[in-house]
Amino acid sequence: MKISQILDKIDENQLFVPAFQREYVWKRADAKNLISSLIKKYPTGTMLTWETNNPPELKGDWKYDAMQGAVKIILDGQQRITTLYMLIRGDIPHYYSESEILNDPRGLYVHIKTLELEYFIKNKMENNPCWINVTDIFQKKVREREIIKSIEVYGGEVSKEEEDVISDNFQSISSITDAEFVEQVIPVKATLKEAIDIFYIVNASGINLTDAELALAQISGYWPQAREEFKKKLTELEEHGFIFNLDFIIYCLLGILYSRGSEMTKLHSESNNENLRSAWKKLSGEVLDYVVNILRTHAYIDHTKEINSKYAVVPIVVYVFNKGKSVLSQEEIKKVIKWFYYSQIRQRYISQLPQKLDKDIGVVVRSTKPFDELLNIIAAERSLEISADEFIGVDIRNALFSLMRWYFKSKGAVCFTTGIGIRSNMGKKYSLEWDHIFPYALLKEDGYGMNNRHKYSLAQEITNRAILTRVANRRKSDESAEEYLKGVRMEFPKALQLQSIPEDEYLWKQENFEEFIAKRREMLASELNTFLNNITATEDAVSEVPLDEIIKEGESNELEFKSSLRWSYNAGTVDKKLEGVISKTVAAFGNSDGGILIIGVNDEGEAIGLDRDYGSLSGNKDEFEVHLRNILHEALGKSFTASNIKMTFGEVNGTEVCKLEIQKSKKPLYLTIVDDRGQKQEKFYVRSGNSSQELLTSEIGDYVSNKA
Repeated sequence: MKISQILDKIDENQLFVPAFQREYVWKRADAKNLISSLIKKYPTGTMLTWETNNPPELKGDWKYDAMQGAVKIILDGQQRITTLYMLIRGDIPHYYSESEILNDPRGLYVHIKTLELEYFIKNKMENNPCWINVTDIFQKKVREREIIKSIEVYGGEVSKEEEDVISDNFQSISSITDAEFVEQVIPVKATLKEAIDIFYIVNASGINLTDAELALAQISGYWPQAREEFKKKLTELEEHGFIFNLDFIIYCLLGILYSRGSEMTKLHSESNNENLRSAWKKLSGEVLDYVVNILRTHAYIDHTKEINSKYAVVPIVVYVFNKGKSVLSQEEIKKVIKWFYYSQIRQRYISQLPQKLDKDIGVVVRSTKPFDELLNIIAAERSLEISADEFIGVDIRNALFSLMRWYFKSKGAVCFTTGIGIRSNMGKKYSLEWDHIFPYALLKEDGYGMNNRHKYSLAQEITNRAILTRVANRRKSDESAEEYLKGVRMEFPKALQLQSIPEDEYLWKQENFEEFIAKRREMLASELNTFLNNITATEDAVSEVPLDEIIKEGESNELEFKSSLRWSYNAGTVDKKLEGVISKTVAAFGNSDGGILIIGVNDEGEAIGLDRDYGSLSGNKDEFEVHLRNILHEALGKSFTASNIKMTFGEVNGTEVCKLEIQKSKKPLYLTIVDDRGQKQEKFYVRSGNSSQELLTSEIGDYVSNKA
């Protein structure tokens, strides 16, 4: 299909972008490269569309009318097509708003003699008629003859050869609209799920979409409003200085629903629909706000630009979510903050993000002291102790500078000139900046310029920085450190101490600059270590008991084995009554003191695995997990299942089993059972020895009273 035809179909409401597609993310450099390739007639990719009479949720305000018949949905090639639309039409396509175009590709200029492409540079292009806006060429706002005349006015005579070059180049650009995009069409008969699966397959092999973005596309297939719901919450958080992306939301949901940070494909199945919506309601309604407030009030973090990895927030989100009520004790908050600080300065998530989230979220879900254990994991990789040498040559981009800010804010540090606290202040004039204590202009004169890389790094070192308000930094001249610091001490006597500035005037002299920063390194290392150590004590975390050791203990009041979820080994077929037995056991643990149920282990304590169950559920562990959760949701209620049951999988002797850890219910837990006549009944079960027993109605009151 010609590019001109593609753009016409967009204008005629025949070609759309589905809501599950990601936003426009191309950079200006991408747009420039695309036009350059088209001018040179290089291959520029293909377009994958889906022709359908039942389109999914679409981007933009236009609503599909069934009377219109089949329309086409762009599944692959959206970024290129959107770019071309803006450059050729000079406008934004109807499926986007102005605010959604973060990197506007319009305003691209071409040198009509050389075909050089560039965005406007005043000193290069002003008063040079050879530079033409490419959109003006596409829109026929300029003609060859007019260009040649303008060049003659400004640059003198244009030769016949130059005219031919200009004409050829003009034609090369204007003819781009006749270029063909090879179109591959998914037929009308394809379902939405099939179309999204194809979208996933096409994009999964490349590097353009992240696993989280692909998961979001799948989620949007069974929950069309998901993307907008997520973006709405992200906008709300951004207004308070906490800027996250859609990937962050997906990682949070994966951690909440599946206790891991990898295997995004787990979110692809429509069976997640109800659970995901329920999780999002709690996540957006209370958990995210609560976690952000902890970071603001207890960790002194005013903006995510102070954080080197926002994904360190994910384990905290999962922890708070799993607590049931979004309220942590003061001690729990201290543990969270201490770990978070170390996750930043020791760059826990700088690499291998999904794998590390797998490990850390697993600890959060299983451990009785998760953030102590997580801190020990960091300590095993790198010492927690901050040394003075760590400050040598590092600039404000280093995570240690973030820790300095949080520490200074915890002490109530103030701007040296205005006396205003260095928290998140109102107005641009009072925003925070990072000023050189020893002015760079004076240091440069003493040989600390860019020509000497070592000395330059010392001049830019974080030990030569103080935090000031913007207005104060603008007023500050290049007076010597000695004069400046004397003035600060006179005006605000405690200000220097609150930002860990050595107060020995000898060190303030220009010639003693390196002694000053050496002394401040020592001060900062000592004070920051004390600050971190004093947040709260770190305790030895109890490691989870391995599955094989649990099984060796044998069945008891707190432990029970079940061979399968739904496969009868006696009958050699599926028996759904066994699912009821599982629910009964869980209910009994909930009404007693809690316990562990392991599925895939027979009465003799032999691990026989879940293969039979998997086979009865399309041979898929994920389906097993979803199926079991749904059974428990229906039988015991979503509230108890979500808050009191932890489900994990593990291997014993090379075979996979499922472990359910059931916590004691805070209120009587009734099991809903459907009898042979289809009538619902409520039963009350408790643990008695190594079995589950039903109590009579007359017995329930006394039992509950005694357990209270």
